[in-house]
Amino acid sequence: MDNVMAQAFICDYVRTPVGCFGGVLSCVRVDELASVPLAALTARNKTVDWAAVDDVITGCASQTGESSRNIARLALLLAGLPVEVSGTTVNRLSGSGMEAVMTAARAIKAGEAELIIAGGVDSMSRAALLLPEADIIFPRSEKHDISLASRFLNPKIRQMYGDFISSVTADKVALHYHIPRADQDAFAVRSQIKAAVAQTTGRLLKETVSVTVRQKGGGDHVIVKDEMPHPVSQDFLSGLKPVNSCEGATVTEGNSAALSDGACALLIASEHAVEKYALTPLARITGAVAAGASFRAGGAGGAGAAKKLLKRLGWNPTELDLLEINEEFASQALATLRVMGIADDDLRVNPNGGAIAMGHSPGMSGARLVGTAALELSLMAGKLALAATETDDGQGIAVGLERV
Repeated sequence: MDNVMAQAFICDYVRTPVGCFGGVLSCVRVDELASVPLAALTARNKTVDWAAVDDVITGCASQTGESSRNIARLALLLAGLPVEVSGTTVNRLSGSGMEAVMTAARAIKAGEAELIIAGGVDSMSRAALLLPEADIIFPRSEKHDISLASRFLNPKIRQMYGDFISSVTADKVALHYHIPRADQDAFAVRSQIKAAVAQTTGRLLKETVSVTVRQKGGGDHVIVKDEMPHPVSQDFLSGLKPVNSCEGATVTEGNSAALSDGACALLIASEHAVEKYALTPLARITGAVAAGASFRAGGAGGAGAAKKLLKRLGWNPTELDLLEINEEFASQALATLRVMGIADDDLRVNPNGGAIAMGHSPGMSGARLVGTAALELSLMAGKLALAATETDDGQGIAVGLERV
């Protein structure tokens, strides 16, 4: 019996442009948005027998309204994949897309699948407003915005661990890791500049596929590039007020990512599927982990997951050629880097900018980090890469990649 574990390879990656909250993609249904990168994968990988896809796994953090059903199954049907292909939706909040990639890789490594599409989607512009469960007839409770991670939080959890509002957690991270406002603003400026350069040079177009939007007055508008970035100066950012009123608050709209709309998909295959369908791998998925974090330590889950994965793989941070770290908040990204002993301005970090510049679509962001890392590793002819993100609720997730 062959006891050698199978390997999982990322063979293609594509995403939609990222749209601002209420922006150019806000009129696109979530299931249709998720179908765009799926259709792009099928169109440009003509040697693949798409009926042989074992599963489509899609991360989605909102899962209400248009996202309330199995978005993966609906998206694959809209994309024209065979009806025999199954789909499932996973949720690890901001790490949902990365969870989808992790789940796909594990299925392939276990020998239970050969070919899987993994990815993520969220349209925060179309996130639903919900009412809490009724405890009286015709309650007149305030609405809850599903885009906020703190929605419907059990009061007992708040008493035990404090507030789960993402920006408050980010302020806790800044305090715990002694990350001053100036460092956060400087990180944000670098992200905006790098993304603007990558957009100008056409680097970002290497991973995006256009989205056609029907205009209200008739006619189509083709969205080709990210609606952001908007480069700003550190002087401008320093003038913004903190979003929280707590003492020592340093998180602002300028050093955090805006909620946004977007979708992405990765084609993940076993070695056998690579050979059978004449695919060209971008990178091998070497490992993936999730980790919880102590809220007394600020809840920097991405930092804990990155550290755990490096230890498991036996990698030293100095060996990494590339790091894709989620920038939901600059404080959390900087905490992850500092835990690994990596300088704030290390050129290996998010070389094409990150969520502060592009926007943060929670279900998509984790998968985008992995896909971008795989593509960039291939383009730069590097060897090792790490992608990591916090996932809200005091968790983090990380994926390791090796170019083949």
